[in-house]
Amino acid sequence: MFINETITNNKKTSIIPFITCGFPKRKNFIDLLFALEKSGSTLIEIGIPNSDPLAEGLTIQYSSNIAIKNGVNTHECIKTVRQARKKGLKIPIVLMGYYNNILAYDMNKFCKEAKESGVNGLIVADLPINESKPLVNILNQYSIDFIPLLSINSSKEIIKKATKLATGFIYCVSVLGVTGERNIVFDRVKDLVEQVKKHTNVPVAVGFGISTKSDITNIIKFADAAVVGSALINKLKDTKNDKIIEVASNFISELF
Repeated sequence: MFINETITNNKKTSIIPFITCGFPKRKNFIDLLFALEKSGSTLIEIGIPNSDPLAEGLTIQYSSNIAIKNGVNTHECIKTVRQARKKGLKIPIVLMGYYNNILAYDMNKFCKEAKESGVNGLIVADLPINESKPLVNILNQYSIDFIPLLSINSSKEIIKKATKLATGFIYCVSVLGVTGERNIVFDRVKDLVEQVKKHTNVPVAVGFGISTKSDITNIIKFADAAVVGSALINKLKDTKNDKIIEVASNFISELF
C-alpha cells in the first residue's frame, strides 16, 4: 500500500511527473530523478521507451526515440531504478510501458526484477481492463501495484472492473486521444473521477494534457493527484546538459 498511502497522507498537492527513462541524457538521468524528488514530487512515473508508443503524442514519442538512441530498453529501466534506490531515492516509482515490453521480457521475470529493483507500481498503457487479470495476478504475487487507465468514455462496467483491480491509484485520462499539452474540459474528467470514487477509496490521479499550475489547481479540487508529462519533457528537450537538473527542479517547484 506504499503508493496509496503516500498519496493519501500527502499534506500538499500531489504531483506525479512522468519522464521517459534515459531522456534527455542517460548519464545524468538518476540525478534528474533526485531533482524531481527534491522538488516535491509525490512519486515519479518512469516511461519504458517503446518504438511505437500508441498512447503518446509527438512529445513523448520524441523522448522515447531519444531514449532508444541512448541505448535504453526495458532491462535498463529496471536497472536504473535499482541504481537510484541504492543511491537513496525514497519516493515511490511507477513504471509505465506497453504490453509488448512486458511480454517480450517475460511477465514473471519482469515483475520479479522490477520488485527487486524497487519499483512500486506499473501502468500498461495498451492493456485492456478485461485482459489484465493474468498480469495483475503476477503483480500481486510481488506486491507491485497495478494502476489502470480509465478515459472519459469508459463504460460503467469497465470503471467497476478497474476499481476492483487497482491498488496504487487509478489514472484517469483527462482528454480523448494521445498525450500532449492542450486545453482540458474539466467537467468531463471531474464526472469520471466522481464515478470512480463511488466504487473505491484508492486515490485517483488525472493526467494527459496537464501543463500549468492552473491546471493542477483545478484538478486537485476533485482528484487526489495530477500527472505532468509532456510539459516537463518539452521543457527539457532543448535544454543544455548543464541546465537539465535546474530546469526540471524549477518547473516542478513552480507547479505548487
